[in-house]
Amino acid sequence: MAVDVLAQDLRFPEGPAFDPQGDLWCVELKGAVLTRWSKGEVIRYDVGGAPNGLAFDRTGRAWFCDAQRNAVMRLDPRRGSVDTIARDLDGAPLNKPNDLAFDPAGNLVFTCPGDSRTDPSGMVCGLTPDGSVTKLLDGLYFPNGLAFTHGGAELVVAETYRQRLWKGRWDAQRARWIAPQPWADVGGNVDGVALGADTLLYLAVYGTGTITTVDRDGHVAGRHPLSGANPTNCAFDPSQVLGLVVTEAEHGRLLSLSSLGPGAGVFLGDATWP
Repeated sequence: MAVDVLAQDLRFPEGPAFDPQGDLWCVELKGAVLTRWSKGEVIRYDVGGAPNGLAFDRTGRAWFCDAQRNAVMRLDPRRGSVDTIARDLDGAPLNKPNDLAFDPAGNLVFTCPGDSRTDPSGMVCGLTPDGSVTKLLDGLYFPNGLAFTHGGAELVVAETYRQRLWKGRWDAQRARWIAPQPWADVGGNVDGVALGADTLLYLAVYGTGTITTVDRDGHVAGRHPLSGANPTNCAFDPSQVLGLVVTEAEHGRLLSLSSLGPGAGVFLGDATWP
């Protein structure tokens, strides 16, 4: 399988995502920037901190987690403004938020692993358009990537240091994760997650140099080798030209696996957010 290099010399790339215009973005965790890739041109937006996961709303604003500022942030590329959207839960600071995704109703779900590599103190949180932050699940060893499946009716979250996925029903109207349970054993430190139109979950498994696929029954269906040991996340190109795009941290590259896809699509945040 061909693996093409779209960009290199990135400082720990993470969180690939496509904006409503179809341009590809990622974050550079150690570069304190959001990076846009458009037809081979790389443009960087200085946002400070330690940006991690990335998602877009319908107006083209880039929402990202910041593990240094302990906040969910938002960049408006047209204005060049960076705003803090959420920074605490029940009066306590968010603990190194990591990855995030919008649901069909415009709610935002994000993971907060903190320093939970050896201590089960990580959690999954929900953020609604009125600014309320709620805890959806805690007691996890480094919750990380996440994806909505079955048209937004289910939520899947990666628990990296248990090398597994959790799954539960998702109530978008109440922003509640219902009966989440351990669901699939991956056999590696799963990081980012993307859903294919084939209903397979495509997992960036850090340290293995592979994209691993998991079927609807929670079984490993295949492994796709990469040019680099440390994939951090992945996303499908809605135009299907680039296939599955992967951020890879060992060599600091943005990769394209054009033979994979199409994706199932992701939800964009709507105009109910201020």
